[in-house]
Amino acid sequence: MLKADLHMHTAYSSDCATSLENVIARCLEIGINCVAVTDHNTIAGALEVKRMAPFTVIVGEEIQTLSGEVIGYFLSEEIPSCLPAEETARRIKEQGGLVCIPHPFDRLRLSTLRRQHLETLIPYIDIVEVFNSRVPLSRHSAKALLFAQNHGLLASAGSDAHTIAEIGNAYVEMPEFNDREEFCLALAEGRIVGRRASPWVHAWSSWVRLSKHMRGR
Repeated sequence: MLKADLHMHTAYSSDCATSLENVIARCLEIGINCVAVTDHNTIAGALEVKRMAPFTVIVGEEIQTLSGEVIGYFLSEEIPSCLPAEETARRIKEQGGLVCIPHPFDRLRLSTLRRQHLETLIPYIDIVEVFNSRVPLSRHSAKALLFAQNHGLLASAGSDAHTIAEIGNAYVEMPEFNDREEFCLALAEGRIVGRRASPWVHAWSSWVRLSKHMRGR
């Protein structure tokens, strides 16, 4: 069985400072043997982790659209930010990827896709992230699960790690898979395991973003 953390970041994200080597080492240390690397608006880090890691790596991207964030899984080409959400979803599908909506009802972060835009994307959505360790309120996770169930969509979980200590805070126990189709079948059989991160992790991410900006990175 896999322990799959399906939402995490590396130093390739503007608000994360965790090196690729440390991501891999931490996963090996705690028994996470499958990850989706979903850096903000880039797949460069995910491609490198996939090349380096001795475990299963899904190349993903957390893409900022004009309406909020959308995750693409199984990507081969980077998708630019600041497109309409529907166009972003269409581009994910065109390259054979899966569309996942992260933290869909977390009203405490500005990057969340708003409900009216979420409804228009339903024909494109494959997966709903129903547990994100950085979502502080359990009722928001419960709403995400209900939304997935009501629309017959797959449910996922991820730590949304921006620090090394957060990796593995949430994951899905699921069978092994070899491709996108098998991934969907395995995820349907999965069991979500998770705990919430400290609210202070958001402050750390903001500090990292500011620090990188001041250094011109």
